[in-house]
Amino acid sequence: MIIDTLENAGKYTSIHPLFAKAFDFLNSIDLKNAEIGKFDISEGLKYIVSEKEGMTAAESAAKFECHDKNIDIQLCISGKEQIGWKPRSACKSLKGEYNPEKDVSFYNDEPEMYFQLSDMQFAIFFPEDVHAPMIGEGVIKKLVVKVKI
Repeated sequence: MIIDTLENAGKYTSIHPLFAKAFDFLNSIDLKNAEIGKFDISEGLKYIVSEKEGMTAAESAAKFECHDKNIDIQLCISGKEQIGWKPRSACKSLKGEYNPEKDVSFYNDEPEMYFQLSDMQFAIFFPEDVHAPMIGEGVIKKLVVKVKI
């Protein structure tokens, strides 16, 4: 997992071949006015913009998730978002089976730690990062870039 601000995104472009294109995209659009929905950027890159009320930690942990085929770059556009995290290797209780169509596994485990993102801060979640996003009070607007592995 990586946590940083969008202004430092250039430090991470060598981690994955599509990261440069993903961060170029994030720096090229009007994030404050980004349309809600799911969109394609290019082959191997898509993004989701959401704007909704934050959840309680318990509500988010009920969908404690990770992905096998995508890396998430989760950018907080506005609001204050708390995210729970735990390494997948420490998770013991898979909730159901992996869903290949949605590329998601859920766990019954609880996050080991929480951190907060605010305006233009992002977290990068790799397949080994189980996460519980959208915890907070008030409206949170965020953009998630799905980077195909």
